[in-house]
Amino acid sequence: MKMKRKRKMLLFLLLLGIVGPHCTSARTHSLTYFHTVSSGVTTLPEFVVVGLVDDVETVHYDSNTKRAEPKQDWMKNITDGDTRYWERADSGLSEYPAYFKVDIETVKQRLNQTGGVHIFQWMYGCEWDDETGEVKGYHQYGFDGEDFIALDLKTETYIAPRPEAVLTKLKWEKDKAWMAQQKNYFTQICPDYLKKYVNLGRSSLMRTEMPSVSLLQKSPSSPVSCHATGFYPDRAAMFWTRDGEQLHDNVDPGEMLPNHDGSFQMSVALNVSSFPADHWGKYRCVFQLSGVKEDHVIVLDPAGIRTNRGNPLLLPLTIGAAVAALALLLIAGVGLLVYRKWNGKKNTPSPASSAELTPLEGQH
Repeated sequence: MKMKRKRKMLLFLLLLGIVGPHCTSARTHSLTYFHTVSSGVTTLPEFVVVGLVDDVETVHYDSNTKRAEPKQDWMKNITDGDTRYWERADSGLSEYPAYFKVDIETVKQRLNQTGGVHIFQWMYGCEWDDETGEVKGYHQYGFDGEDFIALDLKTETYIAPRPEAVLTKLKWEKDKAWMAQQKNYFTQICPDYLKKYVNLGRSSLMRTEMPSVSLLQKSPSSPVSCHATGFYPDRAAMFWTRDGEQLHDNVDPGEMLPNHDGSFQMSVALNVSSFPADHWGKYRCVFQLSGVKEDHVIVLDPAGIRTNRGNPLLLPLTIGAAVAALALLLIAGVGLLVYRKWNGKKNTPSPASSAELTPLEGQH
């Protein structure tokens, strides 16, 4: 599914030059919600909702606190024009755990998986290009790591990669009122709220921050890793060059990961074991950030390489990357796009659930 690979694909396009790393302030903004329910997991709330604007967490709700809480200071200003925003969000979201609990048991029975640990997620949202005005919506479900069903808004049909989802696909496509509701939300309501959020958080979301870049090496025989941390936004590229030409051999690009403060980190490793010592000066690590004209360039110089030999400088980095990766997995629901309503029952929309956080009522 598209959103599962979003960060990887963006970096891939940047490295290919299909998406230019030096662009104007125009960009594609996104609003995404992950509703996650777990079964058999005692260390997490049974129901969690996470909302993100431009991949930055903006709201959090779980079945333990029973409160929708802003995760960015600027989100607190949403009540300036809508004093009941958080009240409606709390009221609407409080109804969902009961529905999800029934649904996950139904799914488990239909898949003959009545025991064990299960993760179940509903993901939806929209994208808006602030230059062209183009909007796109996405609405997807999955169960235990497998895609289950997803909306194709252009054709107004559902994609069912599993046989068990075909019945749901047929029911939803047959319900024209349901499809019209979906189309209205993803092409009108969702983009309108996204624009509102971007405007509220413009000073934060549209900022650019250059990273701290370091060369790291575990041992003399290990690859040299060029590590950048603290940059924003996540539209960045980093690569190695030799005499000004980008290298592809002996290069191992790493994942882009979020930091606890909302910035990002990434690394790219270069295998230097076969390089003559007098050739090291020909190599450069180049970091490029969208919206910034100047590249950050660091020369492959043995004197500037940090190591953990006798002084474990890399240990905090390793732990930090692991924690950041875990946080990303929890936010993204371990990458699962999980199916929700497939039991043939139709919910009656609740007047209290009219908040933007709970828009998709009347599901089957």
